[in-house]
Amino acid sequence: MSDKKDLFYKIFQIIILICAILLLAIMAVRFSSSLKTKSQLDVNAVGGNWSKLMLVLNSIDNNYMEEIDYSKITEDMIPKILKELDPHSVYFSPSELKEAEEPLQGNFDGIGIMFNVPNDTAIVTNVIVGGPSEKAGLLSGDRIITVDGRNIAGVKLPQDSMVTLIKGPRGSTVHVGIKRVGEENLIDFPIVRDVIPTNSVDVAFMLNDTTGFIKLSKFARTSYMEFIRAMADLTSKGMRRLVFDLRDNTGGYLDQALMLSNEFLNKGDLVVYMEGRKRERQDLFADGKGAFKDLPLAILINEASASSSEIFAGAMQDNDRAVIYGLRSFGKGLVQEPVYFSDGSGIRLTVAHFYTPSGRCIQKPFDDYEMDFAKRLETGELFNADSIKVVDSLKYTTKGGRVVYGGGGIIPDVFVPLDTVSTNRFIAKCNRQGAQSKFAIAFADRHRSELRNLNTLEQVNEFLNRSNVEGEFLNYAASIGLVPTPAQWNQDKEMILTQS
Repeated sequence: MSDKKDLFYKIFQIIILICAILLLAIMAVRFSSSLKTKSQLDVNAVGGNWSKLMLVLNSIDNNYMEEIDYSKITEDMIPKILKELDPHSVYFSPSELKEAEEPLQGNFDGIGIMFNVPNDTAIVTNVIVGGPSEKAGLLSGDRIITVDGRNIAGVKLPQDSMVTLIKGPRGSTVHVGIKRVGEENLIDFPIVRDVIPTNSVDVAFMLNDTTGFIKLSKFARTSYMEFIRAMADLTSKGMRRLVFDLRDNTGGYLDQALMLSNEFLNKGDLVVYMEGRKRERQDLFADGKGAFKDLPLAILINEASASSSEIFAGAMQDNDRAVIYGLRSFGKGLVQEPVYFSDGSGIRLTVAHFYTPSGRCIQKPFDDYEMDFAKRLETGELFNADSIKVVDSLKYTTKGGRVVYGGGGIIPDVFVPLDTVSTNRFIAKCNRQGAQSKFAIAFADRHRSELRNLNTLEQVNEFLNRSNVEGEFLNYAASIGLVPTPAQWNQDKEMILTQS
């Protein structure tokens, strides 16, 4: 009887084992089938050109093992996607967008000062007339030690962080602790922030009895009106021709470039046109109502003149309206369309190219984009006009029949090589140590009372002529271990004293 029981249990265990194996086999087949299905999702199931990307995101959303930080992934992914398109399609977080747009708005909220940080302490270099700081009593040369009780001097605080602490919404108050030359104790200035105007016309003056000069640093929201005011002032002083300096002007608002171009062109002259894969060609013409259509015009550009600067220069060149002097411009001819999101962030998406009236595409190729300046140095383009590479297939003609070339940027009519006069070791060492600006601050501190009483250019020149600026700079340079040879000083003197 016992033997029969043992036999029964053995048979039962075998049956259980076989059933378990069959069950595992069935589960394995089903699991394998499931894996196969998931690994072979139809990339066309969602529809559209982005179907695979959407499938990946949905798979992550539905199956990932842990909680997903959607915000971080989104913020990290968008810049990478845009970077694959072109160097100028970019994403801005809310704070970055505000910072990027502020310089072009023509104003910002702050206290109305400019400052430099030569030795880990912010020194006020300029107080904007009519601004909150002038009303509160701040002076050039003041050292900013604290902001709202926080020490910012001697703690290696980045300059942009200082700016963030000082700026703020209009109507709010910031307490600035100032150390002033001649005062023993820190002075507290409560300053109510307000709208601070920013100028894009850096300078406007007469070069001689008949030639005016205007330098525009950017195409900001207020550039056209600033330019018109400057032109009115120069015209009243006898201006009969204009030198318009766009060197280092990286561009800005298109409408400002169009309005400026309109001042110099005849009715029906093409200023620029735009065209892209999803944008039909759009031509923009002058209306002939400009006030300076007959004024002789010379335009200065260099390798950093970009975007709206190139639109303006290209319009003047192709309409035979001006002579362009300098170096081939940067070559940024992309139409950037802003897209804003409800969280305050946004993107600037490239949607088309800009073309000059003759048909030249302003945008340079994206190959080795970041190494373009180095390549210009290597090929000698910055020093010799003959080194500028032109392609016969990109030959165009201006309105008057002159030959101009495309390929990226605006090639000047008159080549002016890069200034290499002051490039010896002494000035290089001075530049590395910031000797010129540090000396200028120390010099201004010593002569602060005299400088504050200078109201005209003639008084400034008289003061400089009787001051031994050259001797004082050489003494200062020697005190920090910089001693030029006589040949070096003769070569660099004019440049260094101008920078100081």
